[in-house]
Amino acid sequence: MSAGTEDVVQWLRGEEQKELLRFVAVGSVDDGKSTLMGRLLHDAHGVYEDQLRAARRSSAKQRANGAGGASEIDFSLFTDGLVAEREQGITIDVAYRYFATHKRKFIVADTPGHVQYTRNMATGASTADAAIILVDARLGVLPQTRRHAYIAALLGIPHLVACVNKMDLVGFDRAVFEAIQADLSAVAAKLGVPHLLCIPVSALDGDNVVHRSARTPWWTGQTLLDVLETVSVDETRDQNSFRFPVQYVLRPNLDYRGFAGQIVSGTVQKGDEVIALPSRRRTTIAAVDEHGHEVPEAFAPKSVALRLADEIDVSRGEMLVHASNVPRVDTDFDATLVWMSERELDRRRSYLLRHTTRTVRAVIDAIVSITRPDTLEPEAADALALNDIAHVRVHCHKPIFFDPYKKNRATGAFILIDSVTNDTVAAGMILDAAPPAAARARGEGSQVSPKERRARLRQAGAVVRVAGPDAAARTSAAFAIERELFDRGRLAAVTDDAAASGVAAAGVVAIVAIEGPRASVDANGAGVTGDDADALVRGALAALESQAIFD
Repeated sequence: MSAGTEDVVQWLRGEEQKELLRFVAVGSVDDGKSTLMGRLLHDAHGVYEDQLRAARRSSAKQRANGAGGASEIDFSLFTDGLVAEREQGITIDVAYRYFATHKRKFIVADTPGHVQYTRNMATGASTADAAIILVDARLGVLPQTRRHAYIAALLGIPHLVACVNKMDLVGFDRAVFEAIQADLSAVAAKLGVPHLLCIPVSALDGDNVVHRSARTPWWTGQTLLDVLETVSVDETRDQNSFRFPVQYVLRPNLDYRGFAGQIVSGTVQKGDEVIALPSRRRTTIAAVDEHGHEVPEAFAPKSVALRLADEIDVSRGEMLVHASNVPRVDTDFDATLVWMSERELDRRRSYLLRHTTRTVRAVIDAIVSITRPDTLEPEAADALALNDIAHVRVHCHKPIFFDPYKKNRATGAFILIDSVTNDTVAAGMILDAAPPAAARARGEGSQVSPKERRARLRQAGAVVRVAGPDAAARTSAAFAIERELFDRGRLAAVTDDAAASGVAAAGVVAIVAIEGPRASVDANGAGVTGDDADALVRGALAALESQAIFD
């Protein structure tokens, strides 16, 4: 091997071993995100010569047409690739760019700032280890700034680097910078962002982007590139919990059966005891194959094929985990949802929920609250529109295998898909399993079906609500209905309103006494009104009979 070849091989090996940092640029429209990213790429020597020549030509045409600034290069052209973006001077879609320095490799996502494209921003930030949020020094912290900071916090991005841009337009005034820094610190504290660093920059002139600026002698902190080269990467990855969603079953011949997929967290090695979810069958890892060769162990985020010691049934959408560390297996959970569709949420219909490699039907059971970007405070809501961020309760028709998003970003994230249009309508981050009462209210999670209950009890469950202004009268009527049903050989119980649905789901007639303006009985929608207690009892029984509650 020649000396030149050896140098190339050593360089390639060095590039392979460099750590990769994914980061996202966010902020309000016209804050200068694309210009900052273009300047970073240019000054860090991450732009190819043909791209540089093309940007110079385009910048010259803009100046000739009376558009653009006096600068020789419009740095935003390095990331704004769409014609519409260049015409309007705004970012519309997410632009991904790759560059490297002698210390690290980077993938940057330049995201839109306009409120209309908040969903694009959430997409670009979903895989980031750090977020650069821009603030116009003339305008300060805006509602969209808070919205983007909130989404970054929800997505579990631990490092927020705030670049106070256009400092040249405020004369590099230290007081302006420190006032914005204080506002951002308050926002970060409210959102629970663990690491916030503010930097005064001028993206157009390159101050404190790659090189330290002489125009900010009062600034003693790092430049933007210094921060990106030293920020920690491993904080967003769960190193302890082995999670292996199965993507495909490999069967090239009769002697080989492997389960292919990506290790989304943790480490696996030959001999480990694992559980296959949802069957909960136990087995051990017979071999770990990577690129067609057996290796002693593998770790996230590698893609491998696992061979098992036992012939158990595992297919796409299922998951292999260590027997000592099993995720939650449930159909109900609470989540933070970013609504990304122009059509409002329809609570009456189901959506496809895609979680790791598993796809199930799901419904939004309840909207607990919605967060407004200007206050960052939760508010009550009964609908979700484009870009709304809400705390919701989700019910899946089949169980999924999840961890809270704060613990594991891979198994705590999901998307909702409109099964008619195939549009992605929402992105979600799982908070935790739903309170047990949420599932009990529907009688779900039970292994006994409503059909089996009816065959055994000779009746279906129902809810009878007795209303009236007199507490003693309505309670007396409720117990009279219970007595009459019992004498007829039926199962009934007087209960409170919170437990009524669960009692009915178990096949029992639940009777609830509630306050109302006049004496009435409502049995599963069949209302009976009157002042005579006996008449109310007879009416309730007739209503139950008419709905074929009893065999």
